[in-house]
This record gives sequence, C-alpha cells and structure tokens, in this order.
Amino acid sequence: MYFNPNNQIGDNFRRPGWNGADYFESSQFGPPNFGPPPAGQMPMGSPPGFSPPIPAWRVGSSGIRSCLFTFTYIWMNSGRSFWFFPTAVGREFVAGFRWSRRYGWQFRTIIRNNIRSFECFR
Repeated sequence: MYFNPNNQIGDNFRRPGWNGADYFESSQFGPPNFGPPPAGQMPMGSPPGFSPPIPAWRVGSSGIRSCLFTFTYIWMNSGRSFWFFPTAVGREFVAGFRWSRRYGWQFRTIIRNNIRSFECFR
C-alpha cells in the first residue's frame, strides 16, 4: 500500500471496493441528474474474440460518435484497453457498455479526455 495525499487513484481506474475519486469511469450515466442508462441498447452478444493492435497515432475521442451502437475497441491514456459498445456521446463523456469476460456487459461512462485511441468494428 502506498500513501496518496490527494486520495486519488493513480492509474485512472476505479477498482471494486475502492473509495475516492473515480477519474476513469463510473456506473452513473453521464453527469449528475442525467437520468438512468438507456434501456434495451445493450449488445445482444459478446464482442469479437480478438484485441486489435494499438494504432501508431493518437486519435483521442474525436469522431467516436461514428461508433455509436457498434463494437468499439478503446485504448486509454493509462495503457488499459477494452471492448466498449457506446450508446451516447457527450462533450465530456462517452456512455455505453464495457465488456468483462467475467461479468459480461456492464454499463459505464468514460471521460473523453482519457481516451487515447479507438477503433470501430461494424
């Protein structure tokens, strides 16, 4: 365990059971009082069974709106990567479902500034 004077999670990822700020993602849909997650928009199957190679260039989150309702592979600035199924794009966040081999699809929001690159698969 290490001392963190700001009580912040260093790798921008909230692990289950951790308290404190959540800079990577949250189960809340969008900003406070934004409303419940969209119903009936969760993907019906699992994502492709591969992880694509990371692009050589940084894309950021610009253009991610074109990936709505498609399997999308996301690389974060922290080095983490995962399958995501975006259902809403706001100015500061992307909302949708993140794939977990253990738990299946789970609703999450991602802060757009934390996205390094993404790739849509139609």
